[in-house]
Amino acid sequence: MFDSSELIVIVTSSGGLGIFLLGLIIMTNGLQSIAGDALRMTMLRFTNSPYKGAASGAFMTAILQSSSATTVAAIGFVGAGILTFSQSLGIIFGANIGSTFTGWIIALFGFKFNLGTIVLPFILLGAILKLFAKGRVASIGFAIAGFGLIFVGIAMMQESVAGFENIITPDILPNDTIIGRLQLIGIGIIVTMITQASSAGVAATLTLLYAGAVNFEQAAALVIGMDVGTTIKALIATIGGNINAKRTGYSHVVYNLFSASVAFILITPYVSFWEYIEPNSLMENSEVALVAFHTFFNLLSVFIILPFTNQFANFIKTIVKEKTNRFNTSLDDILLKEPKLALNELLKSVNKEFIVILGHINTIINNNPTSVRMDIKELQTALDETHEFIDKIHLHYKDGANWDYLVSLIHILDHLQRLHERCEEEEDRAVLAKQTDELDDIVQLLSKTVVNIIYFNEKKQWKKAKESSKNVASLIHKKMHNYRKETANKIAKGEIGVPEGSARLEAIRWLRRVSIHIHRINHHLNNAILASAK
Repeated sequence: MFDSSELIVIVTSSGGLGIFLLGLIIMTNGLQSIAGDALRMTMLRFTNSPYKGAASGAFMTAILQSSSATTVAAIGFVGAGILTFSQSLGIIFGANIGSTFTGWIIALFGFKFNLGTIVLPFILLGAILKLFAKGRVASIGFAIAGFGLIFVGIAMMQESVAGFENIITPDILPNDTIIGRLQLIGIGIIVTMITQASSAGVAATLTLLYAGAVNFEQAAALVIGMDVGTTIKALIATIGGNINAKRTGYSHVVYNLFSASVAFILITPYVSFWEYIEPNSLMENSEVALVAFHTFFNLLSVFIILPFTNQFANFIKTIVKEKTNRFNTSLDDILLKEPKLALNELLKSVNKEFIVILGHINTIINNNPTSVRMDIKELQTALDETHEFIDKIHLHYKDGANWDYLVSLIHILDHLQRLHERCEEEEDRAVLAKQTDELDDIVQLLSKTVVNIIYFNEKKQWKKAKESSKNVASLIHKKMHNYRKETANKIAKGEIGVPEGSARLEAIRWLRRVSIHIHRINHHLNNAILASAK
């Protein structure tokens, strides 16, 4: 067991690590509020090649100090269909490079300069801005306070490291053998799982290296393990996720294992290279050398894998096979962090559902349909899932275009549900309409309009679809009055019975209601498209 002095060292070091981690979280939240959306849009513009994607992923991670934020954004873009899975891989690869930026800050400033006291006024300044300012200025204050806490945490760890000489030494850790290094990698993975941040683990490792509690080879193995440990979050994120989330998560795991293998092979050559340049230079600059090693193996791994991005993507696709789901393949809760992306994915889903229902309507009213019947239960399940997802998006009318976007999608979904009910519960009315000569011109007009709307939809001619559906709904509404009058006269003359007359009236009501739902869906679909472009 530890004596009182050793216990104080452990507690102080743990507290320093905790303050460092808290500062990192606060700074990350502040930076995301300041520049998160702008950086994501910037990242999006530079994904036309894997190399540019890697550069943008590294840049975003370095600025936001969170590889998770970069990964989540990439997953969101893929889920919304803005990026292909292959394009997102460059961003995922680059995020690993950006994650080494924190280590450089610690190695160059945390140990070279005693900033723990100097940054205290900045923490106060940041807190004041957060408490009394609003909007962007408050977020800047949050980031400043977090940045200051990072160096306070480093200073606390630095002050306590001298006490580690009798607690942790290179001798009590696994030997510098292949098995020993693998064991240290395992320890690094566990550390990251506990701290939930590889930056915190790297900071702790740099502190131990600075104190001489671990040698360079041991520190390098620990850092490799911490890189691998970041994949735990990705694995957890895939639970219950859609196909794109799973593929992105598994690609992060596979890539980091590959990167770790490269790093593991490089440990001995890297140490030999430093000794070759100048004996003892590694010992004198061990903190910088460790961060340089972290950056080097991540850069090398990226440059090795980038030319084979498409092959890597195909490999991941063979591991994570896509399940048959025509409607909601990408409605993942992870998108809720980015409302615009969630709305874009919802638009895709409701549009797919709309096209399937249109095809079904064309089938049941047309003697020579060009479409196929839908699976009533499958579509109902899809509509229910869409409803559940849209219920999780909460906005305010002050959100502008996104608010209009959401309201339009809610209207579309409402009309889709009612249109589905017309097809599920009242198909006999559609069949009767098709068999009634007096309704033939209306049926043919509706069928032709449905086919045209499907075509306009495929060509993204939303305004034409809206105008076409409006015209047919208006025409059916006008013809309904004359048809009801004629049907009533036939019942009065005894030409048809009351049951048959009632059935005919229900048939034209079905045509009218269906035409109205189709028109309203196209109207709100057009509004949603306009809102999505803002």
